[in-house]
Amino acid sequence: MTNFKDKVVWITGASSGIGEALAMAFAKEGAKLVLTARRREELERVKQQTALPAANVLVLPLDVTQLDQAQPAADQVIAHFGHIDIMVHNAGVSQRSYINDTDLEVYQSLMNVNFFSTVAITKAVLPHMIARKSGHFIVMSSVAGKIGTIMRSGYNAAKHALQGFYDSLRAEGYQHNIKVTTICPGYIRTNISLNALDAAGDKFGKMDSNQATGIPADVCAQKILNAVKTDKKEIYIGGFKEVAAIYLKRFFPSLLFDQVRKNIPE
Repeated sequence: MTNFKDKVVWITGASSGIGEALAMAFAKEGAKLVLTARRREELERVKQQTALPAANVLVLPLDVTQLDQAQPAADQVIAHFGHIDIMVHNAGVSQRSYINDTDLEVYQSLMNVNFFSTVAITKAVLPHMIARKSGHFIVMSSVAGKIGTIMRSGYNAAKHALQGFYDSLRAEGYQHNIKVTTICPGYIRTNISLNALDAAGDKFGKMDSNQATGIPADVCAQKILNAVKTDKKEIYIGGFKEVAAIYLKRFFPSLLFDQVRKNIPE
């Protein structure tokens, strides 16, 4: 079982939602944190709330879509702490728009945030982990990484891409003692729907009812830590409906497809 005491954990999307909850959970375990998001003031707030010694938290503001900044950021983390034990790919943005209405640029933005940013940072961190023969990637996919749903086409596509890429990394990394845990949350009580992109790339600005009644972010974070401690390869976190949908697709795909097409978003 993994002990997180003094482990260096880099979390993207750390300023809110699941990322913030993960920062708190790792802090309670005595980890050293690197907090990344675009808003420095929010990262500083999270840093204060962890109650960790200042030397144990590096605030590292970064727009993850600036792919050429991934390597300098990784170099800065290694210069500060000496190494990286756990890389948490949590930054992401959802979508609320129909395919026929959605600008191509919106799809490019969704892929940049949800997929290419993780690949860029992984490519920056991976050689360091291979040299140390140690490392763990925690990848925030989604139930949407397993099932395509209405008004989520670009988000679904990006999360499906994450699944394939990090399944490959898990296989390739095995010989170097590098692990991958893929997280597939369902409805978690965060602002993800408020910040989702609409057809023109603007913020959707509405709270989904399923999101509002979802699992609290801190409960989700603890489940993630438990999965990493026990070296789970992939976990599903959500209510009965979301998790059941994954198994329906596996064993009764036609039934699942019928249900999805009838599930018109509010």
